[in-house]
Amino acid sequence: MQYETLELTVEDGLARLVLNQPALGNPFNAQMCADMGRVGSELLGRGDVRAVLLSARGKFFSVGGDIRMFAEQLDTLPTQILEWTSTLHMGLARIKRLNAPLIASVHGICMGGGVALVGACDVVYAGRSARFGAAYPQIGYSCDAGASFALASRMGIARARRFLLFNEMLSADQSLTAGLADYVVDDAALADTAEQAARQLALGPTRAFGEIRRLIDKALRTPLESQLEDEAQALSGCAASADAREGITAFVEKRAPDFKGR
Repeated sequence: MQYETLELTVEDGLARLVLNQPALGNPFNAQMCADMGRVGSELLGRGDVRAVLLSARGKFFSVGGDIRMFAEQLDTLPTQILEWTSTLHMGLARIKRLNAPLIASVHGICMGGGVALVGACDVVYAGRSARFGAAYPQIGYSCDAGASFALASRMGIARARRFLLFNEMLSADQSLTAGLADYVVDDAALADTAEQAARQLALGPTRAFGEIRRLIDKALRTPLESQLEDEAQALSGCAASADAREGITAFVEKRAPDFKGR
């Protein structure tokens, strides 16, 4: 598929998803919401995606919501927001259902919906000059794009609440302390470091990764007995996979496993 605001390429199991409105600061506008819905469907429907690397072009990772677009449609915004989020949220939900791990490479300013998008990733690399802003309360808005779930999962409920309520702006090092970022690296090394991690995950047992992602996502929302049974069912399913057979065989033969994502 072709997208106006995103770029998607897949090579050797690694999907590169790039926010691609550099002249505008990669805002969350109507077209981006529509594109995110479509790209979520494409990624979920493909059988060759074993890891996803999220990045952005231009000076900013994302300025968040398109305030100019909001200002032009003040009278119809409540209805428009329901329309925009219907595609945006559908796409994000489908991306979350992937077996493939999500890795974010964040540079420059990352605001609002951009922070939500990054927070939903499994591993976040931030350039040393990156800054993360809550953004929503500044214009009198609550959050969207899964920010409430992603930030609470990464930062903890109390810290996520404070980040949003006080409209905080975090440096890369502060985001690391808060749990929003996993690694802070020099700006010049950011792209290569994140890609190396994404490539490593793309060579792993994709089915097992998917089960781990799903189990962790619901770990604090599921009664222990249900979680234990879900773990048993997931593990049993993995045990039937070709990758699990390869992993055990490779361990016994004292060699590196050659996982195929199946």
